[in-house]
Amino acid sequence: MNLQNELNKAGGFKNLEHLARQVVEGFISGMHKSPFHGFSAEFAEHKIYNQGENTRHIDWKLFAKTDKLYTKRYDDETNLRCHIIIDNSSSMHYPKMDRFSLDYLNKIAFSALASASLMHILKKQRDAVGLSIYSDAYDFYSSEKGSERHHQMLLNTLEESVISRPLNKQTETYQYLHEIAEKIHRRSLIFVFTDMFQTNEDEVKLFEALQHLKHNKHEVVLFHVFDKDKELTFDFDNKPKRFIDVETGEHINLYANQVKENYEKAIVDFFDELKMKCLQYKIKYVEADINQSFDKILTTYLVERQKFL
Repeated sequence: MNLQNELNKAGGFKNLEHLARQVVEGFISGMHKSPFHGFSAEFAEHKIYNQGENTRHIDWKLFAKTDKLYTKRYDDETNLRCHIIIDNSSSMHYPKMDRFSLDYLNKIAFSALASASLMHILKKQRDAVGLSIYSDAYDFYSSEKGSERHHQMLLNTLEESVISRPLNKQTETYQYLHEIAEKIHRRSLIFVFTDMFQTNEDEVKLFEALQHLKHNKHEVVLFHVFDKDKELTFDFDNKPKRFIDVETGEHINLYANQVKENYEKAIVDFFDELKMKCLQYKIKYVEADINQSFDKILTTYLVERQKFL
């Protein structure tokens, strides 16, 4: 059975790898004025020159353009290990969709395409990448590797997560982040994609689990995935609607304008509290609006990678 053909029949992405390449190439083409100028198709990169380092690798052409000293880092010098963690609970499949494109994504599809784009860069840089996916179970785990076979296996797993459509799958983030942390032994850059909507755990336990990920000197980046129009600004017309909690099945009937003001205040407070908690626990917090481009995701990766190595 051809897994790719079966996935295409079931909906989801027509070609996740091609879309990821398209995202990365578009991102690189827009980097001409950034400090990462010179980030080539082979993904040799620059890092800030530190006093006392050998000067023979300084990029003097880049110095002439930026008035800053950068040294070249070549592919064979990179040794990053990256682990990507994706929340695949029912709330991540909002809004419900059958087919996806660059301009038409829900939260799980955005997370999968963002992850595939990161994986594309990591592969070009000969870095190792691992993947964990969880919901109300630890659905998938693979340790960090750099082979083409491993890369294709992870792409297939991402595609399967997008079309899985879990019903009433609650988010056991606290439990599974602890389990994932126990599996990652070598120092790694860890990316977590989640909407942070929890049903069971309190925030203290959740951030204890996130802090556990930071042991062994790991660096943790939390990509807070959300639909800004619907989940932040509550942009619904004022017709009677039934709002359903996709993780518990509970529902309420109301007009959007009846709760819009109170909802917006509560959700802004929630976002602010998340940012403060991440700051407190030294976790990099990044807003990831599914209606925006992937530039923020990839820029965060480049910045964190330079700090990490």
